[in-house]
Amino acid sequence: MDTQQVTAPPCAQPGGSGVIHVNVRHTAGFTVIGNHLAQHRGLSLVAVGLAVHIQSLPAGAKIGIKRLAERFPEGETRIAAALRELEASGYLHRSRVRLADGRVVTRTVSYNRPGAESGTATVSRPRPARESAPLSPPSFGATPEPPPEPAPRPEPQPPVARPHSDTAAVPVPQPAAFVPAPTARTTPPPPLPQPRVLTPELKAAAAALLSDLRRLAPQLLLSEADIGALTPGVATWLERQAHPDTVRQALTADLPVPLKHPAKLLRHRITALLPPPLPGAQEWEAVRPRAMVIPLQNCDRCDRAFRSRHPGHCRDCRTDLATAA
Repeated sequence: MDTQQVTAPPCAQPGGSGVIHVNVRHTAGFTVIGNHLAQHRGLSLVAVGLAVHIQSLPAGAKIGIKRLAERFPEGETRIAAALRELEASGYLHRSRVRLADGRVVTRTVSYNRPGAESGTATVSRPRPARESAPLSPPSFGATPEPPPEPAPRPEPQPPVARPHSDTAAVPVPQPAAFVPAPTARTTPPPPLPQPRVLTPELKAAAAALLSDLRRLAPQLLLSEADIGALTPGVATWLERQAHPDTVRQALTADLPVPLKHPAKLLRHRITALLPPPLPGAQEWEAVRPRAMVIPLQNCDRCDRAFRSRHPGHCRDCRTDLATAA
């Protein structure tokens, strides 16, 4: 009767405004997460949740960006940004590895405590499937046989020098070779699109649109040099009859967090999301009838200006000459 009940949750203090924990001890199906990750001040909520999900997965699970985008409601852009945050904080390391058969795969290593000593860390690897031997039915009433004693380990023998032979040596398998990280660019970026005719009005409208992007997204603060370099690309969008609101939406939607290089991101989106010209727009420009401009001429008699393809007299002077004749 005098045993203290330790399983009942503590009662809430009246008038308290903080969080109240009701903890139940886990006995199976749980993952230990450190407070350095759960309360990390430099990571976003998406990155913290993604790190917890990755640490709860078994060894050998697929954690590609497309696989995670199918699992969670966040898009591929946010998931990729969260993976980069975890890499920068030391919770994740990704590298490209070339296998013996020539295939290149991405090897991902998850660290539940970055910066810990290597001697205290344990590495979990996928367990290979093993064939289990059939079990014999137990015989009731029979005395179990004692397990056989292990065979004595043979003592190591000194190496024996082998005579040289002309036969080809057996090739030794080479370890997997590492290739550059997936974020490294091996090919130059595509050129920025250029308009057919960059008029002063089109150039001013494109520059004003780029300068105004920081009102919609403060992280898209561009310098004058960046605006001057990106203006031809935005002018190409406007030349192809793209509405300015459509251009703003395409350049500011679903930005990664954090955004380190806004000019490079805008250059990629301007080039990759460029809409095609309207159907028949170029053909209509080629066959559209142009306005005929008749030049001005000065009358040889009264020096009045009149439009005509050939010099001569104006209409009034021609009338007077006809009457006199």
